Amino acid sequence: MNITIVGLGNIGGSFAMSLKENAAEHDVYAIDVDSNALRNAEQDGIIIKGYTEPEEILPKTDLIIFAVYPLIMKSLVEKYGPYLKDDAVLTDVTGVKRSIIGQIEPILPEHADFIFGHPMAGRENRGLKYASGEVFKGANYLFTLTDRNKESNVRMLSSLVERMGFKNISAVSPEFHDDVIGFTSQLTHVIALSLINSDDVERRTKQYTGDSYRDLTRITNINENLWPELFIMNKDYLLDHIDRFKSQMDLLKDAIEAEDIDTMQEMMVEARRRYHDLHDLELPESNE
Repeated sequence: MNITIVGLGNIGGSFAMSLKENAAEHDVYAIDVDSNALRNAEQDGIIIKGYTEPEEILPKTDLIIFAVYPLIMKSLVEKYGPYLKDDAVLTDVTGVKRSIIGQIEPILPEHADFIFGHPMAGRENRGLKYASGEVFKGANYLFTLTDRNKESNVRMLSSLVERMGFKNISAVSPEFHDDVIGFTSQLTHVIALSLINSDDVERRTKQYTGDSYRDLTRITNINENLWPELFIMNKDYLLDHIDRFKSQMDLLKDAIEAEDIDTMQEMMVEARRRYHDLHDLELPESNE
């Protein structure tokens, strides 16, 4: 099978590396505007060949993986449509689905099957030099299927990502995807950004940080071109999650102000229970 990755940055490069390691019988190509990145990938054996334009490779491509910003993808699908071979399968890695599906499906050629996907893994740094196939090992993968998707293509793509190391592969509705990702990913970035930007820069906090602060602020090394797109395209769910988070912050703030130890303890016990449930851990014995 010929696979072409569109966008050979961090995620696209990680896909190429993982496919080389775990599905070497497939031929992997890439399309990118950065000819240097393509040349480096060719020299490192990550891809067979790179292209800056689609005309030569797409008519021979069975599976296309779009690893580009959400707002760019629509224009690329429009541009690439005439070059798609019959029964071509397309997929993506974007972190929002309702808006993307609504834009892509109306312009998709009838003979093409776009299976929208989201690998729940990645690194904060940008560019091919930070790519690694190891980042997918044990990670979750979400498909947001539509009525147009063929079951045989879904099975093929599921098998491929499983071989790449993804552990939990789920199919969810676009609405559920955007709701849960708005909470587990986008809200956590909002919290981390707000935390680090609330610091007093005159304090020289760097000299006094421990693991807690470093862990909470790790994801602020963020792509400022991509994430505003994700926030805006999912703002209904994200704003709702922000409000719910603020209500918990207010509850804890009021308990601290009132020296309400019972409420603080209840919140901490509930948080610990949810943490252990999330990580399938046994709760420690009570200290009471």
